[in-house]
Amino acid sequence: MQVFSEMMSHHHEQVVFGYDPDAGLRAIIAIHDTSLGPALGGTRMWPYRSEAEALTDVLRLSRGMTAKAAIAGLNLGGGKGVIIGDADTDKNEMLFRAYGRLVQGLHGRFITAEDVGTEVRDMEWVRAETPYVVGTPRVLGGSGDPSPFTARGVYYGIKACIEEVFGTSSLDGMRIAIQGLGHVGMHLAALLAEHHVTLMVTDLHTENVQLAAEKFHAVSVGLEDIYSVDADIFSPCALGGILNDETIPQLQAKIVAGGANNQLQDDDKHGAILKDKGILYAPDYVINAGGLINVANEIEGYHRQYVLAQVETIYDILKRVIRMAKVEDIPTHLASERMAEKRIEQVAQLRRKFVTVPAVPYQHGRMFR
Repeated sequence: MQVFSEMMSHHHEQVVFGYDPDAGLRAIIAIHDTSLGPALGGTRMWPYRSEAEALTDVLRLSRGMTAKAAIAGLNLGGGKGVIIGDADTDKNEMLFRAYGRLVQGLHGRFITAEDVGTEVRDMEWVRAETPYVVGTPRVLGGSGDPSPFTARGVYYGIKACIEEVFGTSSLDGMRIAIQGLGHVGMHLAALLAEHHVTLMVTDLHTENVQLAAEKFHAVSVGLEDIYSVDADIFSPCALGGILNDETIPQLQAKIVAGGANNQLQDDDKHGAILKDKGILYAPDYVINAGGLINVANEIEGYHRQYVLAQVETIYDILKRVIRMAKVEDIPTHLASERMAEKRIEQVAQLRRKFVTVPAVPYQHGRMFR
């Protein structure tokens, strides 16, 4: 693994490897950029085929978190953690407490939360070893599972997209294909089912598909058939890299808008292909920022109604991204990148210009140093 070469190619600040044989911990934390504030990002647990694959994933995911926080207007940087292991069989208290020690060692440069393969209970174990964790149970002062807020943000993003493509604000009559019925996908299906839509769903776990069929009258679709179904909207809510040379030609949908991270296998190449095919792509880190917005609010004091209002602004942010992409005739992923980079640079310039000075105490009416 060419770790430094990988870091330098996308300007990562820090990568930390953690290993505890007694707890069974093999973990990597990547901090991409802290220009706006401490890096906040979830921790993913996944049975990676190799350490190199885990490193590639955490580097890419952390980069996306920088852009997500910036474009959402949060004063946070981007980071991510991955734990190598099977979430169905390898979880235990000591594993996550050991991971909590790893997070604690970064002294607040990285704050973590749930992600694919982890849940609220796991973050409770992490919290036993470090305060730098959000998405913890409500009884402990956290906000609980952020997935409903991620799904709600995707819902608002879909509405922004259909207004652009179909000229309507109504979801009624839309045919929507959802890939992945985990926490986010299932919550999204519930929100969409409140309208007169046709849902076509797939998931690795057949019990999730059956549940969606029973609750939302969703149509079951094969794992490989989900790309080519006759849908207006394709909503990827599973893992990344699913928009590629093989899958994009199969798409019948006019909109791609889902909760998964890193949907484009190659950002520039596949973003351009989607544009050329006339498919509107909602950049993943824009449309799925609801969960991040939710847990970020735990840091300074959580107010659910304020969070819901903030998540709703994803609609407006995505509208601005679409407008910029049209004016400049560029893919939407490039427009969102430019918007995120502009905010980071503006804040960085401000902080270089106005250097903060520690408060100076007074004594007997005189200031002393």
